[in-house]
Amino acid sequence: MTLRDDANERRNSAELESLFEASMTITAELAIERVLQRIVELSRSLVGARYAALGVPNASGSTLEKFVTSGMTPQEIGQIEHPPVGKGVLGLLLREPKPLRIRRLEDDPRSSGVCDGHPRMTSFLGVPIIFKGRLLGNLYLTDKIGADEFSEQDEHLITMLAAQAAIAIENANLYKQVQRLAVLEERERIAMDLHDGIIQSIYGVGLMLEYVGLMFDEQPDDARQRLQSSISALNEVIRDIRNYILDLRPQRFQNKNLSAGLVDLVRAFKANTLITVDVQTADRADADLTTEQSVGLFHITQEALANIAKHARARNVLMNLRRESTYVILSIRDNGRGFDASTVKAYTGHGLQNMQERARALDAQLHIDSTPGQGTLVEVKLPVAG
Repeated sequence: MTLRDDANERRNSAELESLFEASMTITAELAIERVLQRIVELSRSLVGARYAALGVPNASGSTLEKFVTSGMTPQEIGQIEHPPVGKGVLGLLLREPKPLRIRRLEDDPRSSGVCDGHPRMTSFLGVPIIFKGRLLGNLYLTDKIGADEFSEQDEHLITMLAAQAAIAIENANLYKQVQRLAVLEERERIAMDLHDGIIQSIYGVGLMLEYVGLMFDEQPDDARQRLQSSISALNEVIRDIRNYILDLRPQRFQNKNLSAGLVDLVRAFKANTLITVDVQTADRADADLTTEQSVGLFHITQEALANIAKHARARNVLMNLRRESTYVILSIRDNGRGFDASTVKAYTGHGLQNMQERARALDAQLHIDSTPGQGTLVEVKLPVAG
């Protein structure tokens, strides 16, 4: 082996090692903006370019909607009239995404020049970033340091880096989509919790305050007592709001099993609506429930009671919590005016829909049986571990 061959082998080995380190670096990132910036910086370092940039096309692929650079100071970037939009050689790479090497940009008829304030550039290397046939962006490198133009080896290295960059960009885009989905799910959870808990509690307090207004003339002492109860209930709602913000369980349900939580819920319901509620809980019926299952059943009960208060015009409610084989069954029956059960699926209010969503999240069966003039039965059948 000659000295030249040995030097070439060492150089190739060093380049491959640098490429491997660059690939590991960009695939470790998840934030899309950092991924793009790292790709640009690593590509410039890998082939010894004075400037590097990464252009991201718009949805139609006709122009560039994002342009990330490396090699220029913020002051130099600020002097440029406007970022490139995809004309000339950059537009050619959008239309024909394949590697492109140019010795002198100003001598190439496909070049459209640069805008005011843009530094003068000579040699050019462009490589597309493609994932499963889809163009994610283009890498642009200019002014090869120590040579008049970029070599075939430079093109080969940047092409391999672009393949890794495509994976990194796609991963970052997927991660961003997952984050968006998580935000939407969190918004949905908050909306359900607010409706099931806080809004219903405020509604109950409102009913009590209306009743207090009617009592003041004839039963002032009793009215004052109920007014104080309403103030306490509002303070409890304030604690609930703080807990929802911190993603905690409602205050009235903390450190309690389901049976105890239902008793407290019914006590507040009776005080706010004057509806008689009979609660029957079998011994250790909730012993095998997880915290998530208990909270889910609690909220379903809360929603069912809220519907009774708003719509049923009931005087009595029977609530039953029991265990049958590998199921925990919660039933809530009222003697109100009922409704046509065939309209349940078309019902547009949040109450029944939220109960259905919560039951589905628990892998439970929700059964609603109602007949006009004969009341309503809400029953949840939840499978639990033995």
